[in-house]
Amino acid sequence: MRFIGSVIEKLQRHPKRIVFPEGAEPRVLQAARQFYSLRLGAPILLGDHTRISEIAGALNISLEGIRLINPSQSDELENFTRRFEILRRAKGMKTFEARDAMVQPNYYGAMMVAMHQADGLVSGATVIGNGVLRPLFQIIKVAPQTTTASSCLVMEVEDSRFGYGGVLFMADCGVIPEPTVEQLADIAVSTAQLARHLLGVRPRVALLSFSTKGSSRHPSLGRIQAAAALAEKQALEKQLDADFDGELQVDTALVPEIAERKLPEGKIAGNANVLIFPDLNSGNIASKLVRHIARANVYGQILLGLDRPAADVSRGANARDILGVAAIVGVQAIDYQLLYPGAGEKLPGEES
Repeated sequence: MRFIGSVIEKLQRHPKRIVFPEGAEPRVLQAARQFYSLRLGAPILLGDHTRISEIAGALNISLEGIRLINPSQSDELENFTRRFEILRRAKGMKTFEARDAMVQPNYYGAMMVAMHQADGLVSGATVIGNGVLRPLFQIIKVAPQTTTASSCLVMEVEDSRFGYGGVLFMADCGVIPEPTVEQLADIAVSTAQLARHLLGVRPRVALLSFSTKGSSRHPSLGRIQAAAALAEKQALEKQLDADFDGELQVDTALVPEIAERKLPEGKIAGNANVLIFPDLNSGNIASKLVRHIARANVYGQILLGLDRPAADVSRGANARDILGVAAIVGVQAIDYQLLYPGAGEKLPGEES
């Protein structure tokens, strides 16, 4: 908990409002209670007030300091409906369809964040990824000067020799199944930016493969090599002080002794703190292996490249995981314009 403790301390100095669309879920209720008790800001739970109160009472969870909103009874429902209809008009959406969407907590929560009525969103404990991502992509969309929305996990392992004191960033483990060269480079740069933002250290980014610098030959390796070069170029343009290298095997990226044998002149030199996977299969499998076998603390998926901060947690997440993700999203919100210049400046339905 060393890493998340530092995140919590920063958020205590700059509290934020986080909306949780799954307000009646016990794990979310517990996380919201802790969020308020730790003075991290104002948690907002969406759902039926009576049901949330009954579940909180059964769990002996106080709702003091926690705001409850029922989307179907909200004063903002008509305003949100109108804005969503405008956003989706080109897709043929009618008013009644927009209203049907807005009474759904994930859509309502996304609109709250887009309208600056909340600083970030955390959802996913009870729904599959598309149930969280679709509303975000339809309402919040990607940030200015950004073309790729992706995700990353922040993983804290007991062995402090790995990453930065045991903290590793892994991407993309939740959004893009088969990223192109351009998308892979975007993922690498966005994850490096978040690592720099949260850790305050130089990101050392390894684009992973089954090969280290030509130790194997396969057409798929060219995509990783090209993405590493493009990421380096983009980082220079963004004035992001970071190292990028690839293609690298994961042991070359993480273990100095192995890196010394396999790639003695490598920029990462076995000290990577950001791991970029070539596709979603490898990222998802590797992250779950580390989580369960190494019993790592895992926070994510933190969504990258969106116009406003949000996260899609795993259905297997516990209350501690959800609290940690909410804290990270809150810290993102403190300086989100530094991560994505121009983000949040346009309100939904007012682009013209």
